[in-house]
Amino acid sequence: MEIQPIGTIHTAFTEKFGIPRQSMIVKAAKGVIHFEPPYDQAEYFKGIEEFSHLWILWHFSEQKGRPTKATVRPPRLGGNVRVGVFASRSPYRPNQIAMSSVKLDAVHTDESGKVSLEISGVDMLDGTPIFDVKPYIKTDIHEDAKSGFVDAVDWTQLDVEISDELMQQVPEYLRDQLIEVLAQDPRPRTQTDVNRMYGMRFGDFDIHFKVNTGILKVIKITSHGHD
Repeated sequence: MEIQPIGTIHTAFTEKFGIPRQSMIVKAAKGVIHFEPPYDQAEYFKGIEEFSHLWILWHFSEQKGRPTKATVRPPRLGGNVRVGVFASRSPYRPNQIAMSSVKLDAVHTDESGKVSLEISGVDMLDGTPIFDVKPYIKTDIHEDAKSGFVDAVDWTQLDVEISDELMQQVPEYLRDQLIEVLAQDPRPRTQTDVNRMYGMRFGDFDIHFKVNTGILKVIKITSHGHD
């Protein structure tokens, strides 16, 4: 069996560092899905605007090769505890298929009749291949669901400090996304050095920051290729 992508998503996340750990954690994180022919035609999307949210099936395309171990070390557990591959959302999977729930913001049709979907709450790398799109419906919610080790480990948001001067360097449409991404603490759980300068690529910018006592302070923002 061979699965072919039906499209590609474009986001501000041009490297894995900084991508939200799950979909809908950063609700402001935007993406646009462009589809391959013939799946870019309006008939494939008839009625989709009646749904507020979607399921997106996509490919962990940056993860090369099949896993050789049955267990992984989830970042949420600090990288020190192993759980089974099928008890995790790790990209180290036999078939490297991922699934995200997202908000449908708009359905666009260009002058040639090609359809694209504007979505938010994304957790995907720019250029990620898309396998399928399905409506999210109310019965997808399980109010009595348990989330295993995710429920057992708190994830505290950071306060983000960024000067007006630095913020002016970022296009307005990216500002809310950037603040929400930084507030989720993009560092690995094992990195706690308060003197370390971290760098995160976001859109056309490199964001340099430090973290101390629950506060993430942006130190410098540079365009790619500039000091």
